Parts: sequence; C-alpha cells; structure tokens
Amino acid sequence: MINWIRKMFEKYREIISYLFFGALTTLVNWIVFIPLYNWVQWPEAVAGLAGTISKAVAWGAAVIFAFFTNKPFVFKSHDWSAKVVWPEMLKFLGCRVGSGLLEIGFIGLTVDLLNWNGNLMNIIVAVVVIVVNYIGSKWLFKKK
Repeated sequence: MINWIRKMFEKYREIISYLFFGALTTLVNWIVFIPLYNWVQWPEAVAGLAGTISKAVAWGAAVIFAFFTNKPFVFKSHDWSAKVVWPEMLKFLGCRVGSGLLEIGFIGLTVDLLNWNGNLMNIIVAVVVIVVNYIGSKWLFKKK
C-alpha cells in the first residue's frame, strides 16, 4: 500500500504540490483580503470599492508568495541567476496579471456592483483562478 501511494505521489507530484502551494497561496490571499474587506473602515471616497481594493492588495501578496514557492517546489526551476529569474518573474507576473484582472473584475462585478456576499464570491473565484494559474505556470516553467 505504501509503495502504491509513493508511486502515485511520484506520478502526480507536480499537480499535488501545485495544489498544496496553491492552497497556501489562496490562504495568503484570504489572510490579506478578509481583514481588509471585513474590518477596515474605508474612507467614504473609496468605500464603494472596498471589495476591489481589498482584492487587489490580497492579489499582490499572493503573487509574490506564489512565485517564490512555485518556481522551486512545484516546477523544479532552481536556476536563480538574473538571466533566468527576471524573464521567469516577468512572464509569471504577466500570467498572474491576467488571472488577477479576472479575479478583481469578478469581485468588482459580484460584490461591489451586485452586492453579493464578498466572502462567498472570494471562494468561488479562488477555484477558477487556481485552475487558470496552473495552466499558465505549467507553460511558463516547462522544461527546456
């Protein structure tokens, strides 16, 4: 049984580790989003955008965390030289900007415009973003 589990882990290591670090990235996102959205007393000038602003800040924190965990632990990219890291980081950021705009737009539409529950919408959009980001990261860190 243990050998079977080991074989399955080895076969699906990348997906399992991506889901693990994706869950941690989502946790970072929520740890930033939830207090900002629920407890910060936003000035009246921006109060109508509390969901969008909270999501943008949470997204930034999550992207930084994701790059520094996905690169070495998920996609086994261990070259930290500037000539490798900067292009990877820029491409990673580009992919995440796309999914971040999707995430922020979804929250802006559903929470700020439609007044749906921000916490529930945050959970729904997290699932979509994890799938989109895996596809983008898989392309970015593909083996040469």
